[in-house]
Amino acid sequence: MKTLRQKFFENPAVKDCPIYDMHGHMGPFYGAHFPIPDIDSMVRRMRRAGVKLLAFCHHASLFGGGDGNRGNIDAVRKYPKDLKAYCGVNPNYPEEIRKMLGSYDKYRDVFIGFKMLADYHGIAITDAKFAPVWEFADANGLLVLIHTWGNSPCNGQDHVRAIAEKYHNVKINIGHSCHGEWDKAVGLVNTFPNLYLDLCAVLDDRGVLEKFVKEAGADKILFGTDFPWFDYHWCTGAVIGADITDKDRRKIFYGNAEKLIKIVGA
Repeated sequence: MKTLRQKFFENPAVKDCPIYDMHGHMGPFYGAHFPIPDIDSMVRRMRRAGVKLLAFCHHASLFGGGDGNRGNIDAVRKYPKDLKAYCGVNPNYPEEIRKMLGSYDKYRDVFIGFKMLADYHGIAITDAKFAPVWEFADANGLLVLIHTWGNSPCNGQDHVRAIAEKYHNVKINIGHSCHGEWDKAVGLVNTFPNLYLDLCAVLDDRGVLEKFVKEAGADKILFGTDFPWFDYHWCTGAVIGADITDKDRRKIFYGNAEKLIKIVGA
């Protein structure tokens, strides 16, 4: 029987090992050039790389007010089998948050939950401005992807712990896994069953994935890339080349995500 490594080297789209990317974006971004920021190009690249589903948040929904989530809605409804979106949350527009929560049920086919980018907005995830979203997500058992970074003043490991201690029903994908504070990230997912480690921007550090598998277990890890910020072939290759088992790889690439998506009803 061929190993996953052998299969991926022969063809990056391995039929019996689909890839679920649980941390992506879409659209242009100020000060950066993306060769493939548009919907059609992204989906073509996903299919070439064997990515069955991308859970993303359009940049426009994170960095502006008004109808920023329209980009999320239009993309998912164009490619419903390839895409799910996180509803972007910008705490600087509280009225937009109220409208968004009031209309969320109309877009159950689109959204898998919410995305918070507190470092960029300069408002901590524990701030009262985020509370309506946390309460809504917790009441409905939704998924929240939070950008985190080790010792951040807005979304560091202590903020994640404070949220996890208060909200037990929401499922939290710890974006970037409190980058740099790997021990703290492992401690969080081992303490709170509704928390998951995210591999986005983690795979550039050698040995961290192996540490996560050994100390937290492959069941608590979600594959994420920040696509189109990072290339799929590099990210999948880092998992394929890691010193873990094929059973672990399958959980990370698709097993855990499939279970989580069913749990949150997306």
